[in-house]
Amino acid sequence: MTGIYTLLLLIGSNFFMTLAWYGHLKLHQMNVTNSWPLIGVIVFSWCIAFFEYCLMVPANRIGFVDNGGPFTLMQLKVIQEVVSLTVFTVVAGFLFQGEQLHWNHFAAFVCLILAVYFVFMK
Repeated sequence: MTGIYTLLLLIGSNFFMTLAWYGHLKLHQMNVTNSWPLIGVIVFSWCIAFFEYCLMVPANRIGFVDNGGPFTLMQLKVIQEVVSLTVFTVVAGFLFQGEQLHWNHFAAFVCLILAVYFVFMK
């Protein structure tokens, strides 16, 4: 069950991370933050990223094998990367409809799936 909690926390964390890192670009497209100085955009993004850390830290603590979780450090990192790119792809698809997925993106996803396989291989 801790594995499921870890994954859910990682998904939530990465949702906030994607909004913090790339959401301001959508706001810029919508002319919301065009007049903001760069430091204002950075502070705005860090306010969103706060929630990322509020979910990421517990995800890693709960999921880590030395804390009773099911995942090694390497497994946690690979899972995090796959979740990050998956959440990014979904959020970017909603926020930036002009972004197209191409064959090489799908090839990269296959490589990520293989990375998960290899990191969990005994």
